[in-house]
Amino acid sequence: MCIPLFRAIALALVFAVSIAAPAAEEILIGTGHATGTNHALGRALCRLVNLQKSDLKCRAIPTTGPLFNLGAVRDGALEFAIVSSEWQFHARQHSGPFRYSDGNYDNLRALFSAHPSSLTLVATRNTGITELDDLNDRRVNIGTPGSLERATMEMMMAARSWSKKNFSLAEELPANQQSLALCHKKIQVAAYLRAHSDRAVMKTLRLCDAHLVNVSGPAIDSLLATHPWLTATEILQGTYGPVSRSIQSFGTRATLITSSEIGAETAGALVSAAFSSLNRLRKMHPAFRQLDAKTMAKDTLSAPLHPGAQRYFQQHHIR
Repeated sequence: MCIPLFRAIALALVFAVSIAAPAAEEILIGTGHATGTNHALGRALCRLVNLQKSDLKCRAIPTTGPLFNLGAVRDGALEFAIVSSEWQFHARQHSGPFRYSDGNYDNLRALFSAHPSSLTLVATRNTGITELDDLNDRRVNIGTPGSLERATMEMMMAARSWSKKNFSLAEELPANQQSLALCHKKIQVAAYLRAHSDRAVMKTLRLCDAHLVNVSGPAIDSLLATHPWLTATEILQGTYGPVSRSIQSFGTRATLITSSEIGAETAGALVSAAFSSLNRLRKMHPAFRQLDAKTMAKDTLSAPLHPGAQRYFQQHHIR
C-alpha cells in the first residue's frame, strides 16, 4: 500500500470516529467583570471540571453582573452563574431591587457559597481609630448612593442607630477616589466592600500609612441574625503584610446558582469538581484560601438547594 493511500484511509477513520463519538456537554458559568474575583472563581471551577475525565466541559464567561446572571439562569441562557448572596436572596423574595419587578425567579436553585466580600474600613494610624465605636464624630467616606459600599455602610449605620449626623463629615466618594482623600487627610476612614486580599486596599494601606478597623460587636451580631444573606467574615492576620492583625467584619458571599431545569447529574458534577478538589481550589486565588466545605454547603444560601448538590452533600456527610 502506498503511503498517500495509507494516510487517506487513516484520516478517513479518524474522521468517522469523530463523527460517531458523542459530543461533550458544555456548560457555561456567568460570572461578572473579567477582572473580578467572581470571574476568577468561575474560571477556577471550570478548570476543575475540565480536569475530570468526563463528557462535561465547562466555560466561564464574563457578564455585566448579577441582574444579567439571574435573568440568564432563569431563562435558560446560562446553566450556572455566580451572584452575591444578597442578590440571590432578593430575587427569591421579590424584595430589594426586585420589589417592583415582574420577573419570577421561583426556578432559582442554589449549589454552594464561596468567598466572602467584607466591609473593609481603612483608617490612618494617627487617628487612633481601631474599632467601630471610634467612627463617631469622625470624617468617614460612606460611598456613593447606589454603590455596594454605600448599601453596606447604611446597613451598618442602621444597626448602630447612626445617621450621617454621627460623623463630622459623611463623604460620598466613589471607591476609586477615597484612597487619595485618605492620604490627604480629607477623610479619616475609607470604606470598601472587597474579597481579600485586594490590590486597592493594599495600595491604600501602604500609601496612606493606614490600618484596618474591626467591624464587630452586639449590633453587628443582631444585623447578621436578621439578614440571612450576610455573613461574619475575618481578614486573617498577615493578609496585608506581617504586621497586620486579624480583623472581624461582615459582608456577603459569592454564591453559585442554577435553575430547577438543570439535571441532577450535571449540577452534581460541578459540585463534585469543587468539593473533591477543595484544597486545589483554595490555592487558585488568595480570596479562596478560607473556603470551608461545611460553610459553603449552607451559609447565605436562600434559594432551595438543587437536588444534585443536596445528593452530593448527603453522600459525603457535608451538610
